[in-house]
Amino acid sequence: MAKKLYVGNLSYSTTEGNLSEMFGEVGEVVSVNLITDRMSGRSKGFAFVEMADESAAQQAIAELNGKEIDERAIKVAEARPQRERRDNWGGGGRGRY
Repeated sequence: MAKKLYVGNLSYSTTEGNLSEMFGEVGEVVSVNLITDRMSGRSKGFAFVEMADESAAQQAIAELNGKEIDERAIKVAEARPQRERRDNWGGGGRGRY
């Protein structure tokens, strides 16, 4: 079963291709999702990499956590489950001016 990993402390110049290549040396990569800002399209400095199986994911954590890429020591850990989002858009905002 595939296992999703969190990859943090990425340089803004790191690409999905860079990550796919690096994690591919450890095991089979199912997907890479570099998180970007919706407005600017610029990287937010973290990504999610899905490895094909648990053993490849654990090996990636062991070998790549702290490794330097684009002059930054990256953080690799198991991704936490995504929190459920609410579409209520927060607290009002309809006040008088």
